[in-house]
Amino acid sequence: MGIVSINDALRLAQEADLDLVEVAPTARPPVAKLMDYGKFKYESALKARESRKNQAQTIIKEIKLRPKIDPHDYGTKKSHVERFLRQGDKVKVTIMFRGREQSRPELGFRLLQRLAADVEELGFVESQPRQDGRNMIMVIGPHRRKSEARAERATRDAHHGERASSRSRAASTAAPDKAEAAAEQPAEAEQPAEVSEPAQPANAPQPGAAARARPEPATAARAGAARVAAAPKASARG
Repeated sequence: MGIVSINDALRLAQEADLDLVEVAPTARPPVAKLMDYGKFKYESALKARESRKNQAQTIIKEIKLRPKIDPHDYGTKKSHVERFLRQGDKVKVTIMFRGREQSRPELGFRLLQRLAADVEELGFVESQPRQDGRNMIMVIGPHRRKSEARAERATRDAHHGERASSRSRAASTAAPDKAEAAAEQPAEAEQPAEVSEPAQPANAPQPGAAARARPEPATAARAGAARVAAAPKASARG
């Protein structure tokens, strides 16, 4: 647009509903630009985030050892070094000398050489052992970059996620099949419950015995009539 006054530039920005942003303040005359400043900041933040994501940050881990370290402690420290190298980080190994140990730096040198030989499959000696005051320092670098280690870890996690999802799908499909199989099986017929008769006391008369002991009405009448008829005969004889 050329060289315009500040008032005209502000008026143009207001008419276009944009912001007047100074992009080159040290120029003569200063350079300004009409833009949406909020959108510009958002896009700048996205670009910075993408650049940081793709940039491999170098992190140096430190492991400290003693010249007369115990074998078990040495194995633990070595496992830490291997884990750091697998993650793509550099490892700074420090041998700490105390007292009379400073007069025998070869102990620390041999220990560093032993550690470098044990982890040579994962890393290489980037900085040879050197004396730094009371300490001896060596730097081990990984064979592969951190981005490669991150990509491999992401692939492994995705593979584990697929396996977990496949197991869950198999379990979900097996559940309806079991339910259908259970429904197809015929239900067992319900057996009627047996009704137990109430227990009778030992001295209770049996129904058949009572019927036999009780005389029939006709028989009782005939017996009574016979007794009445025989009575006059007895009195007559007397």
